[in-house]
Amino acid sequence: MSYQEDSINLPLVHKGKVRNVYDLGQNYLIVASDRISAFDHIIPTAIPGKGKILHKLSMFWFDFIQGIVPNHIITGDFDAFPKVIKQCEYLRDRSMIVKKANRVDIECIVRGYLSGSGWKEYQKSQTVCGIKLPEGLKESSKLPEPIFTPSSKEEDGKHDENISFEETVKRVGKETAESLSEISVKLYKKVSQYSLSRGIILADTKLEFGFYDNQLILIDEIFTPDSSRFWEVDKYEEGEPQDSLDKQYLRDYLESVKWDKSSPAPELTKDIVEKTMEKYIGAYEKLTGRKFQCLR
Repeated sequence: MSYQEDSINLPLVHKGKVRNVYDLGQNYLIVASDRISAFDHIIPTAIPGKGKILHKLSMFWFDFIQGIVPNHIITGDFDAFPKVIKQCEYLRDRSMIVKKANRVDIECIVRGYLSGSGWKEYQKSQTVCGIKLPEGLKESSKLPEPIFTPSSKEEDGKHDENISFEETVKRVGKETAESLSEISVKLYKKVSQYSLSRGIILADTKLEFGFYDNQLILIDEIFTPDSSRFWEVDKYEEGEPQDSLDKQYLRDYLESVKWDKSSPAPELTKDIVEKTMEKYIGAYEKLTGRKFQCLR
């Protein structure tokens, strides 16, 4: 943990690749750190201020998508936090108090464009997660309709794996699987339509859900550069990789240095850290229309 995280005097329930979850009794406190991950590994170099981007953008989207599905947010306003945790200034603009939901162990991925692992699979079999797609699509092609392509939710350093809808049904049941698909696609469509109006293509995104009082609710972060591919409309060109406003820049760098994705990840140089943060700030400012200020 960083020094700042050490100052949080609460029981640590879970330490994820990026977020830490603390027990507040009836609720959880989720804190977005400045850690960054790629290829299911935590990179040893932090991206200063990144956690605040994730938090601020997630709060923007949770407000934007109200009415589609309930979510876990109680408050993300530091000034409304209980006194016991307001003493830790590190938490400001990077933490939220949320309901204690039981997580559904499925990564709910929606793709509107063909990229990443989906493009790799399509080249081999003309499918993505077992879904047959039209012939003749290229890298970064827009799909006829957004598709729900779930993956497993793994822990302890294991790699998440793309799974079929049928496998999702086996894991969580037919009713839950259908709800995950329907709600995820509905959220993607609403956010992608808005994003286009801001000059951003939402190529794909990852969502997570849980159950609270026997109701399916949206949890975790949503539509951030950590969990989504954001492409600028005026730079988009079908048939090639895109210059994206997300952590694809970091993935590309790690590929270029021939990291084997199994040994400890390499430290990042100062310019890679700065360029990564520049991408994240660009996404936040274009999507929200707000200037990002990070007083660390």
